[in-house]
Amino acid sequence: MNTSISPLRQRMIEDMTIRNLSPATQRSYLSAVSKFSRYFARSPEQLGVEDVRAFQLHLVAEGISWSSLNQKVCALRFFYGVTLGRSEIPSLIAYARAPRKLPEVLSAAEVVRFLEAVPELKIRTALTAAYAAGLRVSEVTGLRVTDIDSGRGV
Repeated sequence: MNTSISPLRQRMIEDMTIRNLSPATQRSYLSAVSKFSRYFARSPEQLGVEDVRAFQLHLVAEGISWSSLNQKVCALRFFYGVTLGRSEIPSLIAYARAPRKLPEVLSAAEVVRFLEAVPELKIRTALTAAYAAGLRVSEVTGLRVTDIDSGRGV
């Protein structure tokens, strides 16, 4: 087994150590750059922005999560910007956007069942008011009895 570390890998480790990156981040970054290099079977310093783009497309085709893809993007941006000192490249490496998920909307029957399951009247009242008025948690916690106008139902 060859235990020698390439000068480029050693330089990246030193760059990460100087910046006090956590050991987990260092392992992740080294793994990402290594995977990138193995994908093209060439040293990463011989690869450019178009290669990074092709690698990203490959990862997306593999079904990688957006957070894992962004972790690899961070590693490559660090490698090119810091270790290789090619400051023009990191801004050209695109991050993946987090997928936007629609919130799950409960049916009227589900809301009623949920509220009826709350045993304490005070909490059930707060939850009912929050749901009916579309209040945020911080707004509910700021409610006072004087805020309720029973006569007008508001």
